[in-house]
Amino acid sequence: MSIKKVAWILMIFAAMAMVGCASRQSADYYQRGQAQQVQTVMLGEIVAIRDVQIEGTKTPTGTIVGAIMGGVLGSMIGGGKGKTLATVAGAAAGGLGGSAIEEGVTKKPGYELTITLDKGDTIAIVQEVDVYFRVGDRVRVIKNPDGLARVTHL
Repeated sequence: MSIKKVAWILMIFAAMAMVGCASRQSADYYQRGQAQQVQTVMLGEIVAIRDVQIEGTKTPTGTIVGAIMGGVLGSMIGGGKGKTLATVAGAAAGGLGGSAIEEGVTKKPGYELTITLDKGDTIAIVQEVDVYFRVGDRVRVIKNPDGLARVTHL
């Protein structure tokens, strides 16, 4: 198999792996262990909304795939000791680049929602922008036993 084919296969694998590692902080996403658990429901009104960024994932996947790709590309340069140095340098640079790419690809826009609950408390929750809210919207806050919470429209 040619080095170009290997590089393409690694890039496809990297893209698939990074998408698989994507963080889910959406109101509509539940992890398997959160299903069939009693949740607390609180009603309230949105009093403020702030746009935020939810950081991307930082798993070893991006670093490893980037290092492999950098090493493969570096090995195509020069010969002898120069080729070895280029391979090592390519692997190091690829590892750093792969990590940065993974974090950038999996970063999500989010909302910080400030909510005054009907019982009088004011809380703030950050979640992905997958449902749009406006100040004054009536909402329900659903809190799982593990402490995770999400906001949905009434």
